[in-house]
Amino acid sequence: MSAMPEKYVEAASSSRFNDYDRIAEGYTTENENNLLNAYYERPAMLELAGDVTGRRILDAGCGSGPLFSELRDRGAVVTGVDASAGMLELARRRLGADADLRVVDLAGPLPFPDEAFDDVIASLVLHYLEDWGPTLAELRRVLRPGGRLLVSVDHPFAITLMRHMAGEKPSYFETRIRTEEWTMGGQTVQMSFWDRPLHAMTEAFTAAGFRISVISEPPFVPEARELFPEELREITGQRFLGFLFFVLEAG
Repeated sequence: MSAMPEKYVEAASSSRFNDYDRIAEGYTTENENNLLNAYYERPAMLELAGDVTGRRILDAGCGSGPLFSELRDRGAVVTGVDASAGMLELARRRLGADADLRVVDLAGPLPFPDEAFDDVIASLVLHYLEDWGPTLAELRRVLRPGGRLLVSVDHPFAITLMRHMAGEKPSYFETRIRTEEWTMGGQTVQMSFWDRPLHAMTEAFTAAGFRISVISEPPFVPEARELFPEELREITGQRFLGFLFFVLEAG
């Protein structure tokens, strides 16, 4: 999960960061109808997923469940995991008591048997992790052979450009921490992300046993231009640097 930053802040103890429980209500409200999530990232992810009828899908980092809901409506059998109990409480309200939702830290082992899923969708979640190796190994383990891992992350070129515009001089080729301050629903939290170059992403995927079948920089949906005229005023086409998408196949 991700959103536009309000300002950069200095790094501090990791225990201060990424408290989605505090901003669960505010984040969910903003996520429902904003440009980046509702009219860009989610439609793009659903387009990449294609026909999911009958497919067993793990929504890894499901948050309050908007993507889970869309996948289920399209006929998928969905399980959702997230590290935030507060976000999962909101997901339960959205999805109902029978939804398979579990509090799980993606940095650790997953509570599922081998080959339990046809697809895993990791929507705007991997960039919170410093080390992708253990997580990707677990995601590969729970996928059947030939299954798909669909990933969206902050676009590394966009992040580097944004930080240069803010007067910083980050090295694109290093894996580095980025911290921001978010205020949503009247709550302010410190957020931390791990930025890495494109080659580091692709090397991590292949090292975990995935084959890269798609790298996508998709357009936003056409109606977004009328709904967000100011945000898109300087964008002449249907695309901007926002997130980067991958479709990976389990070998």
